[in-house]
Amino acid sequence: MRLGIFGGTFDPVHYGHLLLAECCRGQCRLDTVWFLPTAVAPHKKDCEITPAPLRCEMLELALAGNEAFSVCRYETDRGGVNYTAETLSHLHQVDPSRELFFLVGSDMFRDLPHWRDAAEVCRLALPVHVHYPGKAETDFSWLSTIASSERIELISENQVEMPEIGIHASALRRRVAAGLSIRYYTPRAVEEYIVSHQLYRAETGATRPS
Repeated sequence: MRLGIFGGTFDPVHYGHLLLAECCRGQCRLDTVWFLPTAVAPHKKDCEITPAPLRCEMLELALAGNEAFSVCRYETDRGGVNYTAETLSHLHQVDPSRELFFLVGSDMFRDLPHWRDAAEVCRLALPVHVHYPGKAETDFSWLSTIASSERIELISENQVEMPEIGIHASALRRRVAAGLSIRYYTPRAVEEYIVSHQLYRAETGATRPS
């Protein structure tokens, strides 16, 4: 099985996340995509994040009706800081027959060599880089510090093209805090969940993830 892993805080999930996952699913011929919400993101330890159960429930609402998408609660169930290499190693041990693909946006992809055990991440799963039309062509040569030339070639061959729609979770939170509409930024069920649970109403001075 070709399994896509899409990690993030998803605070909240929005149409940019869903479109990225769908573009990767189609272009990389993935059988399924697991959305993997973090408990505490390693690079965002000092950020205030909505409790994991609420973020997972919003993901479940957003993915409802799409049999190719599901929520993986492995990291939120473990709690604390989880590193991608450790999570991928666990998933590989559970079912070595699965071919793993790790979906990453442009910003995360550029930072990949700085991740803990980045070479192991590239070995266990094929990083899938998303490229936006009109942006400069991606130079994959800098991955040579963490991946073999053969692996880099595979990564370049599996680059995914996606329209840039410019939706960010931080912008959604600011809009909610300001009393503005987030209609068509996120699925209607997620929008209603945010309203009913009074999420993001009062942004404090604490730093929050994007």
